[in-house]
Amino acid sequence: MITSKIHAIWSRELNLAEFADTDDFFSLGGHSLIMTRIQREILSELGVEVPMDQLFRKSTVAEISEHIESALSAA
Repeated sequence: MITSKIHAIWSRELNLAEFADTDDFFSLGGHSLIMTRIQREILSELGVEVPMDQLFRKSTVAEISEHIESALSAA
């Protein structure tokens, strides 16, 4: 569920119809301004604030989804 939501956010913000959850954000053409919009959308849609440094370190849908799931289960 979280992975599909993150994937949808990336798809919208990167304007890409198809990509794998293991594709790197920067390889897909992402940059810091898009990452800022993704951060805002994650907060808006999932109610979770992911620090920008984590978004840059975990640069795939799969890694960010895992980070969010871990944060939610720890809360």
